[in-house]
Amino acid sequence: MESGQLPVWHGLGLLGSGGGGGEGPGLGPGGCERRLLWAASLLCVLLDLQLPGLLAAGQTEIENHLEMGRKLLAAGQLAEALSHYHSAVESDPKNYLTYYKRATIYLAMGKFKSALPDLSKAIELKPDFLVARLQRGNILLKQGSTQQAKEDFEAVLRSNPDNTEAKSQLKQVTELEFSMQEARTVFQKKNYLGAISFLDQIIEISPWDPEAKELRSECYLYLGNYNKAIMDLKPTTRLRNDNRAAFLKLSKLYYYLGEHEKALIQVRECLKLDQDDKECFSHYKRVKTLAKQLESAEEHIKGQRYDDAIEKYKAAMKTEPAVAIYTTKAKGHICHCLSKSKRHHEAIDICTEAHQLDPRNVFILRDRAEAYILNEEFEKAIEDYHEAKGIDDENEELKEGLERAQKLLKQSKKRDYYKILGVQRNANKQEIIKAYRKLAQQWHPDNFQSEDEKKRAEKKFIDIAAAKEVLTDLEMRQKFDSGEDPLDPESQQGGGGHQWPFEFNPFGSGNFHFKFHFN
Repeated sequence: MESGQLPVWHGLGLLGSGGGGGEGPGLGPGGCERRLLWAASLLCVLLDLQLPGLLAAGQTEIENHLEMGRKLLAAGQLAEALSHYHSAVESDPKNYLTYYKRATIYLAMGKFKSALPDLSKAIELKPDFLVARLQRGNILLKQGSTQQAKEDFEAVLRSNPDNTEAKSQLKQVTELEFSMQEARTVFQKKNYLGAISFLDQIIEISPWDPEAKELRSECYLYLGNYNKAIMDLKPTTRLRNDNRAAFLKLSKLYYYLGEHEKALIQVRECLKLDQDDKECFSHYKRVKTLAKQLESAEEHIKGQRYDDAIEKYKAAMKTEPAVAIYTTKAKGHICHCLSKSKRHHEAIDICTEAHQLDPRNVFILRDRAEAYILNEEFEKAIEDYHEAKGIDDENEELKEGLERAQKLLKQSKKRDYYKILGVQRNANKQEIIKAYRKLAQQWHPDNFQSEDEKKRAEKKFIDIAAAKEVLTDLEMRQKFDSGEDPLDPESQQGGGGHQWPFEFNPFGSGNFHFKFHFN
């Protein structure tokens, strides 16, 4: 403070002059108390001078948040808009309009549960705020809370008897209550289709009513329409807080439909809400055991460990004998594994059982057809492929399989190299060579004396050598297995009149005195 300049409160007479021995306001008996009172009065004066400025600044900030929220809402940036409305509410918790505006954001985001408290707060702060009452009534109606919705619509009509929306919604409340009562009545009478008819109307008006969806789900269950039952039950897990019962029921439904992965997801949601829930935990252990066996079996199939996969599927059938679909699926997979592991006799038996359980499964028919091919029952293989194509005519694999089976049937009526050597179609190279050596020794022309015997032996020996040539050559064997005879003159490109390729003739250029040597 500059020299000689008095403080402002001195000029206001709030402190004594301190001169002339007279009692000023700050001196003498009681002076201290009076000084404190005057200081308090001064503080109030100063605050009164500054408060309008502070309020103006706060109001400006609130308006900025509201304006930013409005712009972001218009741009579809709901989460960012909500953040600004949060700030506006925190800055002015007594402003009914900010609560209402935040509620509209929640509704735009589909968070009607969060919108309700804000609407209620807006109505509490401004009881005659009819727009908020109407909005809350509509939400309550969608939730199926008919009594509370009725109170809001009636409150609107008391203030504005001509409000057409409130009149219309109040009428719907009455209709809704009647429909719900009728739905329960006909459900008790086991008229499930009749109950569904009423519940359809109810859910159209009150899509967020968990009770209506749960009751319709029950109707679908009794009618055997499990997929529709699931569709109704799933939303109730969000419409009710801590809806463990719905998660458990969904898990069991998925489980009995053979969808163990989805069953596992639902029961885990139940345990997230309460890890000590006994029913959920018991069901979880059951599903988890089966899921582990089936997943392990699938991994074995991917690794072509078919015998290991078969054991896992057998274990799964023992784990869950009461749910038929798992037995059906397991037998179908075992059928596939047996056909791939060339155990064709077993494959035919188990595939037939699986086909009886699941007659429209084209993969079972395909696998049995392949087993029939291994067993050289080509007509039956063709029948299975025809049946499978009748179910799925667009499947290229089935088309190719049918063509191959037809070629093999045609081929079997000519020369069958496997039969010539007396080996199975899944014989390995060593088995083929062993069979060839034995037959070549037996049928070599040098072993016979008469010309007729030599000619018959020569023909037989040529067939034996041809069989060995084809079945020990990977490329030629694949052609033969697909129904094409690689040594058939008709299949040779360019035609030609040679019965055999030159390098194949086991006797050279007509040298019938060829000596065959064995190692």
